[in-house]
Formats: sequence, C-alpha cells, structure tokens
Amino acid sequence: MKKIVFLVWMFLGMVTVNAAGDLHMFSVPNADGKVNAAIIEKALEANGFYISANSEMNGPFMKQFEKSDFTAFNLLTVFHIKHAASLVKSHPDAGIFVPMGVGIYQRKGENELHVSVLTSKAQEKIAGFKAPEFALIEKEVLATFKKALPKAKHTLSETSLPKEGALLSRFVRSSSSESWKKDKEDVEMMIEDGLKPAGFVMSNFTDYQFMLTEKGQVSPFDFYDTYSICKLKVIYTVAKTRPEAAAFAPCTLMVYKKKDTNEIVMGFPGVYNWMSSVKVSDPEGKQVLLQAQKDFEEVLKAATE
Repeated sequence: MKKIVFLVWMFLGMVTVNAAGDLHMFSVPNADGKVNAAIIEKALEANGFYISANSEMNGPFMKQFEKSDFTAFNLLTVFHIKHAASLVKSHPDAGIFVPMGVGIYQRKGENELHVSVLTSKAQEKIAGFKAPEFALIEKEVLATFKKALPKAKHTLSETSLPKEGALLSRFVRSSSSESWKKDKEDVEMMIEDGLKPAGFVMSNFTDYQFMLTEKGQVSPFDFYDTYSICKLKVIYTVAKTRPEAAAFAPCTLMVYKKKDTNEIVMGFPGVYNWMSSVKVSDPEGKQVLLQAQKDFEEVLKAATE
C-alpha cells in the first residue's frame, strides 16, 4: 500500500513538473498605479543588467489604432552584462537573447500589474542548446523581481502547445576574412532597407562587439550586432488575448561573424514561439504572426543573396 501511495505521489509530482510553462509570471497589487516599468528597470540596472530600451506602447497603440486596452504596457529589453558575454562567447546563437524581453502590462479596470519573462528552460529550447549561463541569468532576474516587487505573486504560465515551426529562424551568408567588412555593410543595408516597407520598426540597435571588447577583452568575433525589431500590429493584436507575449517583443535579430569562419550568421526567435509558449491560437493572432514571420524571412533571405 505504501508503495502504491508513493508511486501516486511520484506521478503527481511528474505531472506538476511537466505542467510548468515557458514564462515566469509576476502579478503585483497596483490599484494606485505606483508600480511601473521604471521601478523594474532601475532594479535590473542595479543588479548587473544593461537596459537596451524601455518602450512605452500605449502611445503608439493610441496613435495607430486609436484604442488601448491597457493603462500600462511596456516592452523592456535587457541583458546581463557579465553572464550574457560569457554565454555568447561560448554559444554565439545565444545573441537572440541579447537583449531579452520583459513584458510589463496592466489592463484597464484591473488592479494588478503583470510582468512576464522567459524561463531559462524556454531559452534553451529556443536556442537549441543548454548552457549554465541561462540559469545564472534567470536567477538574477528572479532575485531582482522579488526584491523590486515584494508583494508580487510568482507563477509559471500554462503548459506550452506543440511547436508548429522552427523556434529559431537562422540564415547564413558566405563571407571571408578579406571581404567581411563590405559584406557586413551590405547585410546591414539590406536589413535596414527591408524592414520599413514590411511594417517593421527597429526600436534598438546594439553594437555588442563593442561591449565584448571593453577593457581589453578579446572577442571571438569580427563583429556582433543585435537589432530589436517589432511590428506594432502584431503586438497590439496578440495583446488582446495574450498580453504576456510581450516577453517576446521586440524580437532580437542577431547578426555576427566569428573570426574562424567564412560566414555571416543572422537569426531570430520565430513567431512559432509565441504560438507555442504563449498559446496564441486565435485566428487573428496567428494570422498577423505568420505574416510577420514570412515578411521577416524575406528580408533576411534578400540579405543572404
């Protein structure tokens, strides 16, 4: 009998573990509106994070759509200065999380502010490899939130849906030690020229190579850049049903060349992450996501030619 009870409890434990979602979710009482994105930004900065951007979205929502369902909606993009550098040097494709997203939002009529961020396990799943730095960064993020938001309730999101496509969209262009500078310029021009006609906005650009070579450090790259890219219609549409998806916005596009290779690599987390991790399943949300994926891929395909 004891054995049966033990097995039942073990099974229930496995169900609990497997039910864990891909997002950390924090909900904090905020009827008076005193808790805001600036408080979280300041706390992260004090704990070793670099703040790439803090984008307030209600203004753009009202300007383009003349409506917003939120009293607060911010896209905070950050990366840990020490751990991210170690991670990218050993695993270059981790640049899709430099910066990583933090969603901050509160619906109209709601008395709680919410914060969403990817778990380390979800980041490993998307990147396609495991690395200890993912957990170290997660530890610092959680410690920061718990200190900055002491009254917040911490949960995990719902179990993710099966993926419908590649979680990491990756493109490669041939290059060489002799031509990489010109190739870099060509790639940058193709990307920047292709974004606006497709409805994308670049909210931030990071010359990450500069940070990797600060204080005489040696970088394994000839260059390493990241772009924070967003499409307002996507964020607005998905936020109607799944505002926690703000953790994926804006999307980080990595563009780099390692010194020991003859290729320039471009990549970003595909929209299939939104559909899987955040369970975006409504027709309108999926339509704008899949169109954004198609448009973004076409920009990068052009840059590889």
